[in-house]
Order: sequence, then C-alpha cells, then structure tokens
Amino acid sequence: MNQLISVIIPVYNGERYLAEAIESILAQNYHPIEIIVIDDGSTDNTAQVASHFDNHINYIYQPHQGAPSARNVGLKMAAGNAIAFLDADDIWSKTKLAFQINLLDRNPLVDIVLGYQQTIHLSSFIEGKPQFENYSTAEMALQLGTALFRKSVFDRVGLFDRDFHYSDDWDWFMRARELGISMIIHPDPVLFYRRHDRNITNQKELNDSYTFKMLKKSIDRRRQQNHGVAISLPQLSNFQVEANQN
Repeated sequence: MNQLISVIIPVYNGERYLAEAIESILAQNYHPIEIIVIDDGSTDNTAQVASHFDNHINYIYQPHQGAPSARNVGLKMAAGNAIAFLDADDIWSKTKLAFQINLLDRNPLVDIVLGYQQTIHLSSFIEGKPQFENYSTAEMALQLGTALFRKSVFDRVGLFDRDFHYSDDWDWFMRARELGISMIIHPDPVLFYRRHDRNITNQKELNDSYTFKMLKKSIDRRRQQNHGVAISLPQLSNFQVEANQN
C-alpha cells in the first residue's frame, strides 16, 4: 500500500496561477496525496480559485505572515509521512512524486530526495491564460518544490525561520546540510519554475539582503560548533545519482 504524501502550497495573491499548480498535483501518477493550501492573507480571488477544488484540498486562511509561517502551519496539519512543497505559481512533472517516493523507499537512510528545476518564462496570455516557454536547461536547485522529505526530518532540522521573508528555503537547507542530513539529488526535471512579473525573487536587493543574512547565520553556527572555524559543507555534487533510477 502506498504511503500518504502531504503537499503544502503557501499562497499569497495567487489567483492567476494557483489552479494550474493544484491541477499539476492532481495529475500525478501517484496516490494517495493530501493537498494543503495555506492562504496567507490574500486580498485577490485566491479563495474563490481554491473553492473550485473543495473536494480535493484542505484550505486554510490566515492573516498575512509570510511564506515561512504558512509552510509551518501546513507542516503541523500534515498527516503524511512524506512531505512536498509547491509554490502557487509553479507546476510539477507528472511523475515527480511517484519517482521520488520510490527513491525514498529504496534508500531508508535518506531523508531528502531532490530533482532538477526547469525555468520557464511567461511569454503571453491567450484568452486570459498565461503561456510559458523554456528559458534554460534543467539545473540543480536547492528549491523546496524539487524535493520530497521524510516528515521526521523536520523534527531534527526544525521548522522554517519566520524571520526570513525571503530565502527561508535556503536557510532550512543550510541547517539540514550542517546537521549532515542524508539526501539524494537526481538530474530529472521535476519542477517547472515559472518566472513572471510577480515573482518575489524579482526584488533583487531584498533577496540579496536575506541571502547574505542566511549565509552569515550559517557561518556563525559552524564557527560556534567548531571552535571559531567555519568548516566547509560537502559539495552538492557528492549527493548526485544517475537519472531515471526507477
């Protein structure tokens, strides 16, 4: 019997893209899946879009507190032993969950499986529906949407840091790497990262500021643990396996 996977979608003013994100989860060739949508204080029609999927999702509204808070709420609600995250404006390949849960099952000492990210850019709208085209080849990315986690790993690493309005995912992965959490990276594209005019990553100065903050906190933790010396972390290439291992 397949184990339950809980998928957490934090969303803030995501009316334009949310439906396609949910549809890409429902199209997975794996079941059972629990979908948890945390509406982080949206002021647009996000709630109405979500209502079209009432029979398939758990929808929670909270006052605007940021994506880390929304993800943490989803984690506390999740019933599955495996956890996945999808941003409201991205989509998955159809085989993402089935492929990655197979890797987790076959590797009981591994806590995180990551695939590759394919960036696609908004090119036009046809009858109000956004159209995207490939922007680059698939690439390795420490991106929550590329990953599948054992739920138990959050007991070891902790929740997402609510002080990080940006780069909270990188901060979490850095903490995981510092603890020596076991992971596998496979070069199959599983996440289609959709770039558009409303991406929060477009705010470069803010993103850079939080990235520097994230790196400094990681260096400070490593110095504190190693008598003032920040020991280098293993290269991500050390965790890579061959594609299509199913």
